[in-house]
Amino acid sequence: MTAGGPIRTVAAMTVDLPPAAFPPPTGPPAPLRRPRRWPARLAALALVAVGVALDPGNPLLVPVLFVLVVPFERLFPRHHQPFRRPQLGTDLAYGLAAPALGAIGLAVGVIVGVASLAWVPGLLLRPAVGALPGPVRTLVGLLLFDVTIYWVHRFSHEVPFLWRFHAVHHSTAHLDWVSGLRTHPVDGALLAPPVVLLLAAGFDPALPGALAVVQVVTGLFLHANVRWRWRPLHRIVITPEFHHWHHADEADAHRTNYSTFLPLWDLAFGTFAVPADRRPQRYGIAEPMPTGLVHQLRYPLRGLPPLRRVARRAVRHPARSLRRLGRLLRVGSGQVWASARRPTRSVLRSLP
Repeated sequence: MTAGGPIRTVAAMTVDLPPAAFPPPTGPPAPLRRPRRWPARLAALALVAVGVALDPGNPLLVPVLFVLVVPFERLFPRHHQPFRRPQLGTDLAYGLAAPALGAIGLAVGVIVGVASLAWVPGLLLRPAVGALPGPVRTLVGLLLFDVTIYWVHRFSHEVPFLWRFHAVHHSTAHLDWVSGLRTHPVDGALLAPPVVLLLAAGFDPALPGALAVVQVVTGLFLHANVRWRWRPLHRIVITPEFHHWHHADEADAHRTNYSTFLPLWDLAFGTFAVPADRRPQRYGIAEPMPTGLVHQLRYPLRGLPPLRRVARRAVRHPARSLRRLGRLLRVGSGQVWASARRPTRSVLRSLP
């Protein structure tokens, strides 16, 4: 995906998009500028230490994943790649620092969830949800969570400012047992609106939490470097083949396969793509992405004004700051609307 620009080509069709609310990050990635390595390494070690302090059992995650997934990758490899492939250390650092990054994501998620106003439609749905029998309510909650996550994921790809953060997850050029751990905490915070919607609608509070955990666990499996295709399941439940096409850096795979559990939503909204005659060969993104945990966490913030400058400007010029915020919100909402209405019918050509 490329951020910015007035015209985008999508599945042989074009759609006008508003300009980016913020310019996309430009210039070479940080490592090419020979940054001082030790400050970044010390910061990464600090994140790992905080992660271990928050959850002493978290370091077991990596060996557990290794034992559960790597044997299948060795026996049934999709791509023959060395175990010690490039940026393996970066992805391991994400796993070890996961509790600390999760705490940051939770704090941001609370703000995002409240600011998204997702609780408003949730409150409107609450009487109808309360009238549903228990099993039906659970099924409706699952479907509602899944379809809202579909749209959040779609916007994360097609709204340039959100793509800044989601690009970190897609930057890995190798999909395997540990690559799914590479996630920016702000990107994870975008799960907040669907969760807030379900809570405000009166669904069991355990439901969104359980679904979020299942999403994380299945997501790790979907990134595995295994050659299993499972054709009969392609339109029933997402598979590694389905998700590998989502990560493919190939023209006709861009902006496809956004579903989290059920491909139903990609089929319904015209973004399903699992070609029957070939398999993805190249992963990653076209834009440069620095290596290393800390550099990647900072990458989406490049080009943005520091928070202290924004706060100082808001105090000194409140009216001007509100007008600027209004303009940014209008541009952002325009990009969301453009994503929601873009034509996608021709993607259905790839149905097996």
